[in-house]
Amino acid sequence: MKPRFSRLPHPEPEQKSGTAPNGLPYESVWSYPRPPEIRPERRVVTVTSGGTAIASSERALRICETAGAPVVYIPASDITPELLRPAAGRGSYCEWKGVATYFDVAVGEQTIANAAWAYPEPSPGFERLREHISFYPALIECRLGDELVRPQPGGFYGGWITDEITGPIKGEPGSEGW
Repeated sequence: MKPRFSRLPHPEPEQKSGTAPNGLPYESVWSYPRPPEIRPERRVVTVTSGGTAIASSERALRICETAGAPVVYIPASDITPELLRPAAGRGSYCEWKGVATYFDVAVGEQTIANAAWAYPEPSPGFERLREHISFYPALIECRLGDELVRPQPGGFYGGWITDEITGPIKGEPGSEGW
């Protein structure tokens, strides 16, 4: 059987040094480890939709994995629980973190399908993600400090891109084999 994606050479990482416009040192996604690493997120994390606060945390975690934008996970206790509803029929599997479940976000009359996900029973080594939830910045407004987060390209990955993150970042067409 032929593999779904062949291993493709990745483009050369951007070479940036110094300080990004947000005041943080540049960091390349190509310096992140594989398997991924859990790190504390030092900035205040906020998630909103239409002016409604969904989450605010000073205790978030970030997952850093080679070639991907960091993904920020917020403690469930820092999220307004009545705004999340289990999503129908969707799940996924990560070779490192395990089985993910998804949530719709309901704010007023609007429901944003599959806007968040969690690992209720994370794989060994990722137990710290239990009781944490991440949001897709392509679907809902996410901020790190005062900076609006940009979504990782491609629509599948849930990476959070801010000014200090340099790539190239997987997710664009042609990056499947990185």
